[in-house]
Amino acid sequence: MQTLLDAIQEGRLIELPENGKERALQILASLIEAVPSLPPETDVTGAVANRERSGNTALGLGWACPHGRVPFDGELLCAIGWSPAGIDYGAPDGQPVRIVVMYLVPQNQKNVYLKEISSLVKTIRDKPDAKGLESSADLNDIRNRLLDLISATKDTEGPDTRARMIRLEARLAATPSPPPLTLAGYTMEPVTVVAGPDLKPVVLTQHRDLMEVIGSIPGLAETLNRTGSVESGPWRLLCRAATHYQADRVLFDCLAIKAVNPGPPAPPPPPAAVGPRNHSS
Repeated sequence: MQTLLDAIQEGRLIELPENGKERALQILASLIEAVPSLPPETDVTGAVANRERSGNTALGLGWACPHGRVPFDGELLCAIGWSPAGIDYGAPDGQPVRIVVMYLVPQNQKNVYLKEISSLVKTIRDKPDAKGLESSADLNDIRNRLLDLISATKDTEGPDTRARMIRLEARLAATPSPPPLTLAGYTMEPVTVVAGPDLKPVVLTQHRDLMEVIGSIPGLAETLNRTGSVESGPWRLLCRAATHYQADRVLFDCLAIKAVNPGPPAPPPPPAAVGPRNHSS
C-alpha cells in the first residue's frame, strides 16, 4: 500500500466535515488535483463522481474507497479523509463511513491500483486495528492506525522504515496538536517554501496575506521537516513534498488550507409596508 503511505507522508490525510458524502468527495478530489505532477485542468471531482454514479464504493466496517480513472499515464495517487461523526454513505453493513480513501487511477496504473485496493480490502477485513474507528479521538490516532495497517501488509519482518519514521515524527512532536480543521467551507492555496541553514525562509504564493502569515512563523522549516504541517491563525500549511539541494537548501511544496467562516445568518428582510387600500364605490 505504497500509495496510501505516500498520501500520509505528503499531507493528504485530513479531517472531513460532517456535511455529507458529496462534500467529502469534493474536498478529497481537490487535494489530489493540487498535486504538482498532475496535468493542469485534470477533473478529479468529475472522474470520481462518474464512477460513484455507477455503484456505491463503501466497503463496510467504516471504510469507503472511491476512485476515478483518467485517460493518460501518470502515478497512482490517493487522498485520505477521516470523519469523526461518520458519513451516511449507504454502506452494505449500514455503518457510517469514517475513513474515505480516494484514488486517482491513470491508465498505466490499473494493475497497480487493483493490487493495492485488494491488499487494502483484505487488511481491513482481517486486522482488528481497522475496526472500532469510532473510538479514535484525533487525526494523530488515525494516522498511527493507518501506519500500523500499512506495516502489517509488508512481506518483510517488522514495519516499513518509512512508516516507522513518520510514526516517530508524529509522536515526538513537542507541541500539542492544534484543534482539527473542519472544512465545511475552505480555501486552498499552493505554496512553495525555500529554506536553508543560512537563509530566511522564502515563501512563494499568489496570496499576499498568506505569504506574510507563513513568513512570520518561527521555526517554519524545522517544523515542516519534523511534522509535515504547521498552523498559524486560520491557515494550516501541509507539506506535500520536500526536495533537497546543495548547501542544505530545501524546497517544500505545500498546500495552505483555510476554513471559511460564513458568519452569522443574515436577518430576515423587514415585512413590506402596507399602505391604505383604496375602495371604489
